[in-house]
Amino acid sequence: MYVLENAAGRFYVGQTEDVELRVCRHNAPPENGRRYTAKHGPWRLVWSEEHGTRAEAMARERQIKSMKSARWIQEELLNR
Repeated sequence: MYVLENAAGRFYVGQTEDVELRVCRHNAPPENGRRYTAKHGPWRLVWSEEHGTRAEAMARERQIKSMKSARWIQEELLNR
């Protein structure tokens, strides 16, 4: 599970087996039309967590996304 941030302070939350590769893909030019991350990048990794299963990672991703708040991510997750 990972959290990316762009220069404007927007966050993107996702999950993958290979965080470094996924960050590179988010910052790559769009492949079939425009993607959110291509339009709003470049992105940098600000948080990642490992989970035992994909289901656990997806549950954590949903939990963070349910907060719907950049402020929550900054204060609670990143301790800023």
